[in-house]
Amino acid sequence: MQTKSTIKPITGCFKGVFLVNHLNHQILFWNKTSQQSMTTSLLGEEPLSIRIEGKPYSVIMRTPGDELAHAAGFCLGEGIVDHPDDFTSIGFCDDSETNVVTITLNEARRKQIVDIIDRRGFISQTSCGICGKEVVKDLYQMIHPIQKEIQIDAQKSLACLESLSELQPLRQKTRASHAAVIYGPDFEILSVAEDVGRHNALDKSIGKLFLENKLDSAALLVLSSRISYELVQKAARARIPIILAISRPTSLAVDLASRLNLTLGCLADKTGLNIYCGEKRFSFDGLPGGVTD
Repeated sequence: MQTKSTIKPITGCFKGVFLVNHLNHQILFWNKTSQQSMTTSLLGEEPLSIRIEGKPYSVIMRTPGDELAHAAGFCLGEGIVDHPDDFTSIGFCDDSETNVVTITLNEARRKQIVDIIDRRGFISQTSCGICGKEVVKDLYQMIHPIQKEIQIDAQKSLACLESLSELQPLRQKTRASHAAVIYGPDFEILSVAEDVGRHNALDKSIGKLFLENKLDSAALLVLSSRISYELVQKAARARIPIILAISRPTSLAVDLASRLNLTLGCLADKTGLNIYCGEKRFSFDGLPGGVTD
């Protein structure tokens, strides 16, 4: 089977095949005083098969759209690639099938990642019985701590988090999608993605910049979900120094972020930010950085 080869993300339609990221569905609405038939939108969910060097590597349940960026971001997070040039090709198996992405790597990269391919990725595909401390230790050995020492305005960062829903058209239609938004140091939006899965949304958002060689401009990642250690891993692989999210991080996420020199924060209960590590990357509107009384 011949692969349609490209390393640029494509949007819209693929050779006349339109991606369906949401569907209308007839429902019965009921409350205490009435009931009626109405139409609502459901978030699309389909399998995406990623094949590497002709062999199945992973099947991901995702919302259709941004397949090539999704696969590229996934490969970066898994340690399969470090640079877009590691890809020889990334594309679809044929003109009509967008649920299968095939990837080939250059010879030098193939030799470097034999172990990763054999064990199907980093520690991110965990199984029961793996100790959290061992996960953090292994990932710390695989990923270099981030050295990017920028400082951004805390108030503007909070505004990005509080306005996240404005960048989620799929969520407005379906009330079911997660989002990942990447900003530059001046709070310019660099990349946005939505998906049924929080990991997928982040892979897509990272993948768009990765394929365009623009990840170096990334400063702030805003997430609609909680922050688990896998999301810290993906951000660290993409060298994004600051992560803010709607919900709180897990203990393992904070441990890993601290070791990898990331900044982690979330929306506070009433207003403001809870910052768990790396507070030096924020300026606090006339207040000195760090912990204040």
